[in-house]
Amino acid sequence: MLQDVTEGSEQAALLARVVARDQSAAAALTDLIAPRVLRYAARMLGSREEAEDVTQEAMLRLWKMAPDWQAGLAEPATWVFRVARNLCTDRLRRRKPMVPELPDLPDPALGQDARLMRTARARALEAALLDLPERQREAVILRHLEGLSNPEIAAILMVGVEAVESLTARGKRRLTAILAGEREALGFEDDD
Repeated sequence: MLQDVTEGSEQAALLARVVARDQSAAAALTDLIAPRVLRYAARMLGSREEAEDVTQEAMLRLWKMAPDWQAGLAEPATWVFRVARNLCTDRLRRRKPMVPELPDLPDPALGQDARLMRTARARALEAALLDLPERQREAVILRHLEGLSNPEIAAILMVGVEAVESLTARGKRRLTAILAGEREALGFEDDD
């Protein structure tokens, strides 16, 4: 059984095994990359269905270019995020702004009130994210929701680390401003 891998060289090694038709390596690399890309795309697009299409297309492009992969230039995950970013941007340019579609997934460990509050908070965050300028939204999602490092985000967005820091900071300030009027309704009246 393959262990989880996160290092770029290990990802590149898995990709090399994919080229050699190692299906377990393909499954491991997909399991490592696709869920994070799917979450990112869903937050960028506000649609799980579109996010699934973007994720599938980005992973297909990785498999197609795998024989030509040049280890050391970028991590496969970073490359796939960059492809997904471009696909999301293309889709966003082709459509009008829309309200995000969020599934209602109950958490049996939470009470009814807590589930409702969690759902309301998630919807408010998703709606607020869609109100951010695209670059700020990308930076905030990649940093704070997907947990990528600033250098990884810089490679995906093709900007410097300082620009990532600026985009993230501005995005967080704007999110705070957007959500400020909803603090009490979302149960944050006691949080300061």
